[in-house]
Amino acid sequence: MTNSRSKLEPRWPAILALLAVGGLRLALPESLSAGPGWVLILVLGVLIVPTVWARRVGNDRLNQMLGYLLTSIVTADMIWSLSLLIAALPSHKESPRDLLVSAAALWVTNILVFASWYWRLDAGGPSARELRGVHKDGAFLFPQMTLNQNTKREMGEDCWSPGFIDYLFLAFNTSTAFSPTDSPVLSRWAKGLMMVQALISFATVALLAARAVNIL
Repeated sequence: MTNSRSKLEPRWPAILALLAVGGLRLALPESLSAGPGWVLILVLGVLIVPTVWARRVGNDRLNQMLGYLLTSIVTADMIWSLSLLIAALPSHKESPRDLLVSAAALWVTNILVFASWYWRLDAGGPSARELRGVHKDGAFLFPQMTLNQNTKREMGEDCWSPGFIDYLFLAFNTSTAFSPTDSPVLSRWAKGLMMVQALISFATVALLAARAVNIL
């Protein structure tokens, strides 16, 4: 078995994704968010520090728990903002511009949030995938997993394991095509999450943005 500590998967893309979610929160008017926009960034910043520390010292259990907490916080905040946005449509209190900007921000947030969940949950999470060294089984059938060992070796992918960008691409496809384009979904929990993500994407794009355009 490959020693994962000798080749750790970089975590900065996942951290940047969470910080980007906090930044997108600033695009929402206060009436469509739970408190001031800077609160979420502050909470994320405070929790990211011990998360990175746990990663550095090799405390995978603490790192995993804090990661779940971070992702749960941004998920709850996104759902709350989406609920407020849908509730605000009949009242016509929000300007068309605010509706469009909010819908776009929530659409991008939806991609980043679910990419984080796929990355954290697939095959036991990033730490578990590193311990295995080679990714052979999981909730998603990536194209690299279907190659035979000789082909992988020739392509330099004999120790391939999915990173955050792979899950980000998967989440992007789910929000745009409402289905995975190159990676079939194998597990039930992943199918359930992708259904929720596609539903949120449909709500923000087809309902909210369309309503904003109609009243311009």
